[in-house]
Amino acid sequence: MGRGQELYKRAKELIPGGTQLLSKRPEMFLPGQWPAYYRDAQGCEVEDLDGRTYLDFSLMGVGACILGYSDADVNKAVIDAVRHGNMSTLNAPEEVELAEMLIEMHPWAQMVRYTRTGGESMAVAIRLARAATGKDVVLFCGYHGWSDWYLAANLTEDDALEGHLLPGLAASGVPKTLADTAIPFRFNDTGGLIDTTKRYKDRVAAIVMEPLRSQEPSPDFIDAVHQARDRLGVPLVMDEITAGFRLNLGGAHLSRGWKPDVAVFGKAISNGHPMGAVIGTRAVMEAAQSSFISSTYWTDRTGPAASLATIRKMQRVDAPAKLHTVGVAVRTGWANAATACGLSIEVDGMIPLSSIRFPGTDPVAAKTYFNQEMLKRGFLTTGAVYASVAHTPECVERYIDACADVFRSLKAHLDADDVQAHLEGPKAHTGFARLN
Repeated sequence: MGRGQELYKRAKELIPGGTQLLSKRPEMFLPGQWPAYYRDAQGCEVEDLDGRTYLDFSLMGVGACILGYSDADVNKAVIDAVRHGNMSTLNAPEEVELAEMLIEMHPWAQMVRYTRTGGESMAVAIRLARAATGKDVVLFCGYHGWSDWYLAANLTEDDALEGHLLPGLAASGVPKTLADTAIPFRFNDTGGLIDTTKRYKDRVAAIVMEPLRSQEPSPDFIDAVHQARDRLGVPLVMDEITAGFRLNLGGAHLSRGWKPDVAVFGKAISNGHPMGAVIGTRAVMEAAQSSFISSTYWTDRTGPAASLATIRKMQRVDAPAKLHTVGVAVRTGWANAATACGLSIEVDGMIPLSSIRFPGTDPVAAKTYFNQEMLKRGFLTTGAVYASVAHTPECVERYIDACADVFRSLKAHLDADDVQAHLEGPKAHTGFARLN
């Protein structure tokens, strides 16, 4: 089992759920076999507690490390911030410098607030929208975190988030008085959006969505969202926590035709160091003055210092272009390897965040087998590959060669209908399903 699994056994006795993040639970990858914990992470290499080294072609810190793990330039900026004092009664000047940088990259925005996680940033954005409009209902599309405002969607109907977030998810602990305040609509479903806005028109505080995920937005849908925003007189909140800086420098909305009033960032802007940002028009952002949005660790120095260093390096190396190259190489490699052995696969998602599925009678068993066999070959894998600058052509070539080998054996087991019999533990747990 390894030291990682032994430690995870202890963790489950001490930490509810075993980990702080659902997406990092070993059961989501390979129950009973996943290394679970790391000793060192550099570039796209991860060393586990037993000294084994893997190439990470899975989540790359759940999308947080576009530049790769432990980037030297970002590390230097953070170490300098610590050396000069991470916290003080006075404020860190990097806050203003970062605000100017973000506004320069997004000329439609005039003001910025910071948090230290994406989920916090979304909660702040919703508070701002409600304060600015004096209304309560949030119309949303996609995944936006763990907060009460979002999970309230499952209070009205037990299955409101069925197929949207987590099937069967209970809204335990969410005040029942929030029922009917979070209403989902589907990406690129123009008719559904129009119907929803008509139903809640006098109560809507905001329209919230990601700029894209597995699908590109259609021009008609973009127009319908903007028209709904203008008709209702509410902010359009763009959740850029996943897409931001992967497709272009700044929010993906800049290259997809969206015109938001608020945009929310996390993950990628600080390359693995805690940081989140909410940018927006003055009219919406000033609503913070009429509410109470404040936290001590939103003022630490390392977050803005890491973000400044990360964004500057992404600009310098043209990170989006590098991520695109890696994503295309992965997709092409998957397609060629699958064609060579006659394996059926499905690929979608934005190119720098490509997803693979193995359709059939038991796709979860097939995915688990893939993870199991790739782990033996020295790769951390799952159903998605977050591309990073650290994924060199040589790393990608090694990954695709391993995929081709595993695809061949998976195809043989699918043909024999005995994939389950070749799993060395339980099947992986299913993860997030998303509106888009």
